[in-house]
Amino acid sequence: MNEHGEMTNQLPVLRAKHGYSQKDVAEKVGVSRQTIASLEKNKYNPSLKLAFELALLFEVDLQEVFQYQMKEES
Repeated sequence: MNEHGEMTNQLPVLRAKHGYSQKDVAEKVGVSRQTIASLEKNKYNPSLKLAFELALLFEVDLQEVFQYQMKEES
C-alpha cells in the first residue's frame, strides 16, 4: 500500500449486483482473473486505464468503484 493513504474498492459488491464472476469481469476488461482477485483483496492498485474500464463496465462513476483514504500524518 501507499504510505500516504489506502485504496479500497467495491468490486465484489458491483460484481454481485451485475451477476458477474471474477473471470467474467477479467475477460470483459482484458486482464487475468488473478488481477481481479488481487484488486478485490486490496493487494494491487489498478492502472488509471483499468480503473476507468471497470467503472465503465459497471456503469458507475470511478469513485463508486474505488475509494482513496488519506492517512493522518503523525
